[in-house]
Amino acid sequence: MSILDIVNIYKEFENHLSVLNGIDLALDQGEIVCLLGPSGCGKTTLLRIVAGLDLPDRGVVLFEGRDMLSVPVHKRGFGLMFQDFALFPHQNVAANVAFGLRMQKLPRSEIEQRVHEVLALVNLTGLADRDVNRLSGGERQRVALARSLAPRPFLLMLDEPMGSLDRTLRDRLLGDLRRILKQVGVTVIYVTHDQAEAFVIADRVVLMNQGRVVQSGVPRQVYRHPVNAWVARFLGMRNLLPGRWAAPGRVETLLGLLNVAGCGRGEVTVLIRPDAATLAPHGALPSIQGVVTASSFLGAQMRVAVRCRGGVVLSFDLPAAQTHLPQVGEPVVLGIRSKGVICLPTGEAAEKLEVDQGRQD
Repeated sequence: MSILDIVNIYKEFENHLSVLNGIDLALDQGEIVCLLGPSGCGKTTLLRIVAGLDLPDRGVVLFEGRDMLSVPVHKRGFGLMFQDFALFPHQNVAANVAFGLRMQKLPRSEIEQRVHEVLALVNLTGLADRDVNRLSGGERQRVALARSLAPRPFLLMLDEPMGSLDRTLRDRLLGDLRRILKQVGVTVIYVTHDQAEAFVIADRVVLMNQGRVVQSGVPRQVYRHPVNAWVARFLGMRNLLPGRWAAPGRVETLLGLLNVAGCGRGEVTVLIRPDAATLAPHGALPSIQGVVTASSFLGAQMRVAVRCRGGVVLSFDLPAAQTHLPQVGEPVVLGIRSKGVICLPTGEAAEKLEVDQGRQD
């Protein structure tokens, strides 16, 4: 049974700009749900409504079955952590962490014990007396997290908490952050525009666009099976082609017939995943031919752009350990695995194919 229920939430700004359009979302106890989407999709507005900082035009927010919209912010028992951390610069680490506990008017001994507990949880033992202005970015992030967790919130909301950190530090802290949140067992709404961040931190990813939920599922499911071309493009997969069902397990494209795990009849949009190609095609695999127009070294992989029949440019990730990788200007033949070919519904996203291909060209 869900602990938090967001039901039919609508919100418009004063200029009648629609921000949220009928959002329904339920969270289970201890679940980390990540709201993922581009800037302006409504994810932060939804977070603010749950926190009580904004009111919806329509809809309800229920926590353990209780309507929260009439409950003041400070009485909801929810925690909120912002991108800039909002630490008090004139106070040391311990005083920052103790802020919410002092607001609860807890005894001093209990406050000191709880501060010690959460600093140990976020691996900041020994830094209680440190001036927050002398902390590194990662340490400041941990202090902000400790302050959010100290009052034992029923629900914790994090709004782009890694946004002010550089990529290297962000990658290092993400695993620790998930471990801490799961160890505490708190229910979490986590807002980000970064899909890699969402996939590391979340139990479930909720993809939003233009004020609506487009897709929801565990990270692997969302990445492996995008529901439409917009989701595929947002997740960085741009090998999209118009296609048509040809036979069971076969789809016809501009590049010829391809094997596909499943496909509805009629017109479709065909997604060829970047990892679908093999440089040494097996005879049983359909293949595509083209000329390499660009390549980028990504560590374990080499990303190559291939101009195929009709000027279509596709991008594939090949193992960098290959004995021979095609160079720019070389012809190449790639085998395409059926598990990497997905049929998506046609629609607005498919109609933008020509524009997208033009940008790649």
